[in-house]
Amino acid sequence: MLIYLHGFNSSPGSHKAQVLKRYMDAHGLGGQYCCPALHHLPERAITTIESEIAKHASDSVTLVGSSLGGFYATCLAERHELRAVLINPAVYPHRGLHEFLGAQENLFTHEQYELTLAHLHQLEELYQPRIDPQRYLLLVETLDELLDYREAVQKYQGARQVVIEGGDHSLKSFPEHIPLILEFAQLART
Repeated sequence: MLIYLHGFNSSPGSHKAQVLKRYMDAHGLGGQYCCPALHHLPERAITTIESEIAKHASDSVTLVGSSLGGFYATCLAERHELRAVLINPAVYPHRGLHEFLGAQENLFTHEQYELTLAHLHQLEELYQPRIDPQRYLLLVETLDELLDYREAVQKYQGARQVVIEGGDHSLKSFPEHIPLILEFAQLART
């Protein structure tokens, strides 16, 4: 089971979530994919993800997290001993999102809310200072305009890493990595 975790102010309607869903549907794996809508409050997002994880045998679950979803994937991979694919992950969102404090609008749902210090404190509580690198596949592009890819390369040292020159925060090369994601997740393709 792949559980895709979207990023900050995103949704299951995001480009990568939809590309992955279409690919899995086309290869007879649609029943092994889900992408829950994550609340802007980190505690509620984590509760939603853990509810989805609980529906499946833990050895069958691979989290696929993009940006803030990569941060959540790390937290839960460590907590539940799961595999995780990280796509341009936010390594320190409790620091990086500080500049975005204030009024927010979800790009897909148009939900409006206030990003507060409480959000950042919740993120800081979820931060995993130590990880088991064997759990992770890291996919980053070097021209990510929002996050410094070097932080992820350093944090996930020892993990399987694919570092692509160029690109951007959306991971332009994402579709070509789907077979690798499925291999890492130990999902058979048809």
